Amino acid sequence: MISISLPTAPDPEFLLDDYTPACLQSYWQGGLAERVEAALQELEDCCVCPRNCHVNRLQDEKRVCNTGRHAIVSSAFPHFGEEDCLRGWNGSGTIFFGLCNLRCVFCQNWDISQQDSGREYNADEIAGLMLLLQERGCHNINFVTPEHVAPQVIEAIAAAVPRGLRLPIVYNTSSYDSITSLKLLDGLVDIYMPDFKFWHKESARRYAKAKDYPERAREAIREMHRQVGVLKFGPDGLARRGVLLRHLVMPGQTSEAAEIFKWLADEISPDTYVNIMGQYRPEHQVGIADKAGKYADINRRPYEKEMQAARDAALNAGLTRLDQRNNQTIQVYAV
Repeated sequence: MISISLPTAPDPEFLLDDYTPACLQSYWQGGLAERVEAALQELEDCCVCPRNCHVNRLQDEKRVCNTGRHAIVSSAFPHFGEEDCLRGWNGSGTIFFGLCNLRCVFCQNWDISQQDSGREYNADEIAGLMLLLQERGCHNINFVTPEHVAPQVIEAIAAAVPRGLRLPIVYNTSSYDSITSLKLLDGLVDIYMPDFKFWHKESARRYAKAKDYPERAREAIREMHRQVGVLKFGPDGLARRGVLLRHLVMPGQTSEAAEIFKWLADEISPDTYVNIMGQYRPEHQVGIADKAGKYADINRRPYEKEMQAARDAALNAGLTRLDQRNNQTIQVYAV
């Protein structure tokens, strides 16, 4: 049994009364088969993400993400650790994909993202997982680390909707996405949940091995916002549609956080919903194998003063919709 906090009552300005999941609307309008075909063509000369590996993943060729024709699924379960507006009282239906297109030296899920943990699932099998999570009462389907398997996500959604899927789709990403992949997801994803990690390319190169990450993240978040706009809620306080942006506060990175928040307020929207996360802990190369102290600057938890500086920077930039856990809690049994 665990305690969870309930979603807060939505601000009327951001209330979405008349709502149908995007994937259902696209299904009724037709064209999902053509969407799947276009997505799979991305795999033939792979530019699914900004790595642009140009391998034929339809023939199981692999490069940076080490993923071939089919996605690797590490786990699928009702998640009670997400934001209140996603987990609600029955959990967010998370499907964790294995492997990743980034190489974050601090990754807290490195055993999944950097190792082959899980097994390959085809589209029908992933669709089955989605329907099982729906049967368990989950409020949404939450694809975690989908950047390198966006075509397979599209293929699975197209397989699940005719079988009865009726839940919002959450795309939970590092923001290292290609614009082509995101445009193919337009009309299928209800809630984009990007994590904007770094503002400076040197930080991205050093900590994630992707110096173009800041530029690609800005492009991706612009496209996500174009598709779904700011985050809006149903009368029950659950998120229905929009962008929920996360920023993981890291040691010594408060100036980068301030740049990210300023950009969000000025270039995307001051109404962007932001979760300033404080759960960073040194893992993977930083906390486990960094015997030479190569990453000593981030080999600690963030200080409370750094967390407060990040929150202050967001407010000073003009962002006011900052995620907070509601004090009203209930007891539930995890499924």
